[in-house]
Amino acid sequence: MLPREFATQVAEKLQAAGFQGLWAGGCVRDQLLGMTPIDYDVATNATPQQVRDLFGHRRTIPIGAAFGVITVVGPKSAGQIEVATFRRDMQYSDGRRPDSVEFTDAREDASRRDFTINGMFFDPVQNELIDYVDGRADIDFRIVRAIGDPHERIREDKLRLLRAVRFAATLGFELEPTTRAAVVQHASEIGTVSAERIGSEMRRMLVHANRAAAVQLLADCHLLKGVLLDGDQLCSNRANWRTRLGWLEQLGSSCDFTQAAVILLSPLLKVQGILPTTERWKLSNAEQKTILWMEQYGLTLSRAHLMPWSELQPILIHPDAEKTLQVARVQFGEHHPGIQMCEKKLQLPADQLNPQPLLGGDDLIQLGIEPGPVFTQLLKRVRAAQLDGEIGSHDEALSRVESMQTGQ
Repeated sequence: MLPREFATQVAEKLQAAGFQGLWAGGCVRDQLLGMTPIDYDVATNATPQQVRDLFGHRRTIPIGAAFGVITVVGPKSAGQIEVATFRRDMQYSDGRRPDSVEFTDAREDASRRDFTINGMFFDPVQNELIDYVDGRADIDFRIVRAIGDPHERIREDKLRLLRAVRFAATLGFELEPTTRAAVVQHASEIGTVSAERIGSEMRRMLVHANRAAAVQLLADCHLLKGVLLDGDQLCSNRANWRTRLGWLEQLGSSCDFTQAAVILLSPLLKVQGILPTTERWKLSNAEQKTILWMEQYGLTLSRAHLMPWSELQPILIHPDAEKTLQVARVQFGEHHPGIQMCEKKLQLPADQLNPQPLLGGDDLIQLGIEPGPVFTQLLKRVRAAQLDGEIGSHDEALSRVESMQTGQ
C-alpha cells in the first residue's frame, strides 16, 4: 500500500464513523503544485481518544495527544500518518509550541496555521478542496503569505522565520510584502530557536536545487547573522559572495548537505573552525569530519597534476574524495588540469588505484623493528616508493627498508 492510499483509507474510516477526515497542510499544497507529497497529515473533528478507539490502541501512538495528535500506524510500505484534531492554540510562552490547545472546527484550525499555502484541507473521498485562507489563490500567484497577522504568527513560533524563506526559495515563490517585512523585523529573534530546528531547516534548504536562492533570501531578510555566528561577513565582499552563490547553484540537485555546507561555510571555517557552526546547526560528528576534510583537501585536488602519485593517492581513496572532487569541479572548472588528473586516476581499476602494500607491520617485526614512530615512518616511506614506481616487489621493499636503516 502506498502512503497516498493509506491516507485515503484513514480519511474514509473517519468519515464512515461520522467524523470529518481531511488531508491537511503540505500534502494539499504539494498536490496542487503537481508534486508527489512526501507524507500525508489528516485533520479531523474526532478527539484523540476517539481516534484511538476507532483505529485501535495497537495501531496508534499517543505521543502528541496533549496537542491533539495521534499517530496511526499503517502497513510497512505505507508508513505512519499523524491524525490531528482541529484545534485553536492558546498562548505560546516559549516561541515554539502552544502552552495548551482547545479543540475546535476546521475553519478555526486553518486560521492558526503558518502560511496560506499550508492552511488548506482536501477531502479525498469527495475529491474536494476546502480553503478558508485563500491558499489556492496564493499558489496560483506563487506567493508565501502568513495567515492573519504575520507578526503574531512569528511570535508564536520563531522557526517560521526560516520556514518562510525555505518555502519561498524551494518553491520559487515570492514572500508577500507584509510577511517579508515581519520576517525582517523579527530576524534577530531567530537565536531563540533550538540548534536542532535551525539545523533541520538549513539541511532542507541546502540540499534543494534552489539552495543559492535560499541563502540569498536569508541574507536579504537579515537572517544569515542569526543562522551563522558572524554570518553577515559571508556577504560583506560582494564579488566573493556572488561567486559562492554561483558555486552553490552549479552543484545541481544531486549534491548532499556537506557539499553545499562547505561551499557556504568555507570563509568562516578558515577563521572560526567548525565549532560555532556545530553549535548553531547541531552538526553530527560525521558531518563535522566530512566538512573539515572537504575544506582541507578541496584546494589540494586542484593541484593534483603537480603532485607525486604517492601524495595524491591517499587523498583519492578517502571515502569523501569523490564528493570533494565534485565541489572542486564546480570551483575550478571541469577542464582544470588538476581536476582532470583526479578524474583520470579515479577511473583506474581498484587494484591500480589502491594496490596491496608490498610490506606490512609483520614484515618489519620479523626484521626486528619495534612498533613506534620509526616503524610507522618506514611503512609510509616504503608505501610511497611503491606508489611512485620505485619498487615493485616484496624483496625490493625489504631492501628499501634495509637501506633506510643504514642511511644509504
